[in-house]
Amino acid sequence: MQTLNRRDFLAALGCASLGMAAGAATPTAEPDRPRPNLVFFLIDDMGWMDVGCNGSTVYETPNIDRLAAQGMRFTNAYAACPVCSPTRASILTGKYPARLHLTDWIPGQTMPYEKLRRPDFRQELPLEEVTIAEALKPAGYVTASIGKWHLGTEPFYPEHQGFDVNFGGTKVGSPASYFYPYKSPDLPKAKDGEYLTDRLTDEALEFIDANKDHPFFLYLPHYAVHRPLQGKDEDIERFQKKSLPRKGQNSAVYAAMIKSVDESVGRVMARLEDLGISDNTVIIFMSDNGGLATATSNAPLRAGKGTLYEGGVREPMIIRWPGLAKPGSVCDTPVISVDFFPTLLAMAGVPVKVDNLDGIDLTPLLRGGGVSRPEALYWHYPHYHGGGATPGGAIRDGNYKLIDYYGEERFELYDLKADLGEKEDLARKMPEKARELRMKLHDWLKRVDAQMPTPNPDFDPGKRDQEE
Repeated sequence: MQTLNRRDFLAALGCASLGMAAGAATPTAEPDRPRPNLVFFLIDDMGWMDVGCNGSTVYETPNIDRLAAQGMRFTNAYAACPVCSPTRASILTGKYPARLHLTDWIPGQTMPYEKLRRPDFRQELPLEEVTIAEALKPAGYVTASIGKWHLGTEPFYPEHQGFDVNFGGTKVGSPASYFYPYKSPDLPKAKDGEYLTDRLTDEALEFIDANKDHPFFLYLPHYAVHRPLQGKDEDIERFQKKSLPRKGQNSAVYAAMIKSVDESVGRVMARLEDLGISDNTVIIFMSDNGGLATATSNAPLRAGKGTLYEGGVREPMIIRWPGLAKPGSVCDTPVISVDFFPTLLAMAGVPVKVDNLDGIDLTPLLRGGGVSRPEALYWHYPHYHGGGATPGGAIRDGNYKLIDYYGEERFELYDLKADLGEKEDLARKMPEKARELRMKLHDWLKRVDAQMPTPNPDFDPGKRDQEE
């Protein structure tokens, strides 16, 4: 099928809408089933090990675990970036952050005396990009973004990117407080003491109630569990009374925030069941980057948010597709956040393609089959990040992963099957494999026109940790 840019797509959308109004049929992925509702939970800063079904023995996630028991859990699922805004853009467009030139959280950090100067990356998701919400319009979907946006201010808000409803899409990446008053101009007034995770869930339930009789796409990007670390008092006390470990996952406040996220999942699942639409609703659960190392523990994964190690990019991911994905199934195939765009469109039976799509359709995996990915998985993070992370790129090809540090003749190679914790650097033992992967990474960077950091004429080793 001919690919579309946003202008062509919106023109086609208008024709499709007229066709639907006249009763024209649009092909569906499952002819005998109505188009599925789509609910997408995106959690902020939740680590791979922050859920019970992935092995946490501290955090309580019974509803998320139940979701996994009803669907497919992906053990090698990745965010396209170790920080939030780029991953969010990759989910909504199916394109790598490097291709979009949106490679850091907005507005990002400026390190004026570091060795490298960051590229002039985009401060918004471009309006010319086609989002999932826009692509679903020809199929009659009603769409909502309820929660964190962090992809630009006006005129780049969700309502200009295909969403009929925008609630809580604030100008900031994190709230000043999780308790009302939230100190955010974009969150409506509510009762004192209200908890933000609960309020977003209330709004999500209202949207589901209002649109239960036709297909909807609910994008529910929670602000939790991003800082500031604030949980409800009764939940904090609950975990303080437990025997928390001295090291690792030992924050009662963080555990309380996880509990509230889990309750949100449970409330949405319960409402879908009460309305009799659960069997025709796909639920996706995902995080935007790895867990913050100062808030949680990603062990056995190495490091955390902001780094290209597994702790920074491997995520908890679950997809429940009733009647099609086997309950309780586990998939070890490496997948990445750019895959959501083609996957959701396939579920909805929307045969729309866009220019330079990087993701692949995962529905064959969900049906118990396999997929053929034409390329390896790639990451490009040309930025410094708190905690000592430096600009670099990475590639995963099969079980091997290479991390290349920009501006340095330094790279690391790991066999993730044998060494999940990335403890043994194989670059010297396997120089041919390291060179092969490094060449593939550099070729990919050129193909997607990635913006690279440049030498900084103001580099001062004595001031390099200072931020502007």
